[in-house]
Amino acid sequence: MQTAALVVTGIVAALHFYFLVLEMFLWDKAPGLRAFGHTPEQAAATKTLAMNQGLYNGFLAAGLIWGIVMGGQYGFYVLVFFLTCIIIAGIFGAATASRKIIFIQALPALTALILLHLR
Repeated sequence: MQTAALVVTGIVAALHFYFLVLEMFLWDKAPGLRAFGHTPEQAAATKTLAMNQGLYNGFLAAGLIWGIVMGGQYGFYVLVFFLTCIIIAGIFGAATASRKIIFIQALPALTALILLHLR
């Protein structure tokens, strides 16, 4: 797979690992409150849900790392699957939660997916 596609995919994986940290460990701390615009009361009421969501973001990051490490044709298919999942989740998040999710989550994944197909 081409270098640019792997670099952008690695950035997407790093973003999702960062989302895991924010949602699982920093949700009710200053960085999490700033990132998501919640009050401490809102964060306390939704902390368990956020931790669950963070875990899913970790699975997405792990899937991308798995595809990169696997390489070859099967790694390509793994990356296509996980990047497509991220794009769909980003579109859904933009429609239901915040429009900025399209730029933070879906657009980087779409960029990586396009680069993968240009090989």
